[in-house]
Amino acid sequence: MVEILSVILGGGKGTRLFPLTKDRSKPAVPFGGKYRIIDIPLSNCINADLKQIYILTQFNSASLHMHLANAYIFDHFSNGFVEILAAEQTLTHTGWFEGTADAVRKNLQHFHSQHPKYYIILSGDQLYRMDLRDMLKAHQQSNAEITIACTAVNRETASALGILKANKKNLITEFLEKPGPDRDISDFKAPEELKEDKSKGDMYLASMGIYIFNADTMDRCLDNNYTDFGKEIIPEAINKVKVNAYPFFGYWEDIGTIRSFYEANLNLAAIKPDFDVYDEERPIYTQFYNLPPSKMNFSSMNQSLAAEGCIITNASITGSVVGVRTIIESGASFNGVVCMGADYYETDAEKLRNIESRIPNLGIGKGAIIKDTIIDKNARIGEGCRIGIDNIKRTDGDYGAYHIVDGIIVIPKDAVLHPGTVI
Repeated sequence: MVEILSVILGGGKGTRLFPLTKDRSKPAVPFGGKYRIIDIPLSNCINADLKQIYILTQFNSASLHMHLANAYIFDHFSNGFVEILAAEQTLTHTGWFEGTADAVRKNLQHFHSQHPKYYIILSGDQLYRMDLRDMLKAHQQSNAEITIACTAVNRETASALGILKANKKNLITEFLEKPGPDRDISDFKAPEELKEDKSKGDMYLASMGIYIFNADTMDRCLDNNYTDFGKEIIPEAINKVKVNAYPFFGYWEDIGTIRSFYEANLNLAAIKPDFDVYDEERPIYTQFYNLPPSKMNFSSMNQSLAAEGCIITNASITGSVVGVRTIIESGASFNGVVCMGADYYETDAEKLRNIESRIPNLGIGKGAIIKDTIIDKNARIGEGCRIGIDNIKRTDGDYGAYHIVDGIIVIPKDAVLHPGTVI
């Protein structure tokens, strides 16, 4: 019997992060030069010694499965596991997961074999560092049947999140899913006792999509046809059982849009980042790449990160994140660039074939100048390309070799930009 099972939801289509989610699920999107987004909730679990972890997947999951299989292997003496439960057909259900609650319901038979006392439900696509053991302790001490982690947000942000109404003792009395900008939610203002910074004015408690359920409560709450926790399960449960809020005052970001993803990546390289990947006591775990150190040849880097295995020659890198195995040739310049790197190094023979095929080598060519851009893995950017730096009117849309989303240029995975391309 385990005390608590961690269940991480692997995400849906991730349409707001397209084209980064064209060939992978949202939790599998590379982040911070060397990580994947899924590494964040997994690391929170491991750092809290919650090592019985299920990950529910469904859409574009091959890349995610490969990463998990290579990165999370526990020894035989820890009783820990990271097990993938992909959507499957059975004699009792033949369809896909229809929502967050439906995904958990369809896997209860697998969870029951562990005889847990509690479940913790986590999203696979958020950026935060939380002591999940402290949340469990608060849940147990409150005698609540469900606890919801929440964070204070302003009115604008509240429009797109689930909003809680709670009293000064953390008891939740009402839940409103994504109220939009026009609805009056003044009676949902957070009590002063639940606000860390009393000077910020009106704030609202938003659900972080992190829940702890008593095991028997989970079974009862899912004994229906409801498909979603936020829209249906939680509002219904509030009327029947004790549901408490767990206020969280640390950094939390739902990196579900291109703009939020881009800004969260660049913030990692700030002098004092909001999310610190250098916290030795609470590290972020990921796949071990076994790559050589990055090499800088006559280059300048300022407020930037470079992952393992990069070769950067006579280049200028400012306010950027450079992913694993990135090759940057002489005279190139990055300013506000998130580059995800490459999955492999090209051999000399492959480079000769590139010349015959008239395509650039993997990486960034000589003299390329790039600004305010996301470059997905295995991109080939030819010499002399100018991306995001000229006074060109740019409208969101799909332009074939590149996309513009939220005003940010996105070069998709495996893209080829021939020498001299201007975007």
